[in-house]
Amino acid sequence: MPVIVIANPKGGVGKSTLATNVAGYFATQGHSVMLGDIDKQQSSRLWLDLRPPAAAPIAAWEVARDDVVRPPKGTTHVVLDTPAGLHGKRLKDVLRIADRVLVPLQASIFDIYATRAFLDQVMDQGKEQAKEQKPRLGIAGMRVDERTIASEQLQQFVAGLGLPVVGMLRPTQNYVHLAARGLTLFDVAPGRVARDLEQWTGICKWLS
Repeated sequence: MPVIVIANPKGGVGKSTLATNVAGYFATQGHSVMLGDIDKQQSSRLWLDLRPPAAAPIAAWEVARDDVVRPPKGTTHVVLDTPAGLHGKRLKDVLRIADRVLVPLQASIFDIYATRAFLDQVMDQGKEQAKEQKPRLGIAGMRVDERTIASEQLQQFVAGLGLPVVGMLRPTQNYVHLAARGLTLFDVAPGRVARDLEQWTGICKWLS
């Protein structure tokens, strides 16, 4: 049962957007999916409440914000949305159950520097875990316009990390409009969001 953790120490970088769409991807593939949320804002939980009954089902993982444990049996895939400022014992608890950690990263110098310190923490924590228990780490560029200087800075940053950039997602209102209805890119006709689905190809491959 893979547990996908979506994490970044900064707020407003797109963690919940990434978490809900990852959950939506798994659900539309026919998996039994649970979506957990240990962020006090509970954005992913709110999104679940908006999700229409006709959409591919995603269950809520009732996990306490201060008590991260293994999800219940009967679930095939788990996605966990995490809060800004995740560190210390809570970070260790999350990494202990994670199979993959997907880090959303925006193309601003402030996000880049804040995320670098976080990635160092994650990699240092990984050294304490047995090889077979270390989560795979990937980066997803969020709201990235590839024509900008900021995008070039982001590319240069990740090139020096030795970590995979599994996808770069453009700034688009598609995510906003779909989230307001409890939906993801994977819940609607592909022709409506073809450009965005193409950008998810690498992320889906990495998740699989």
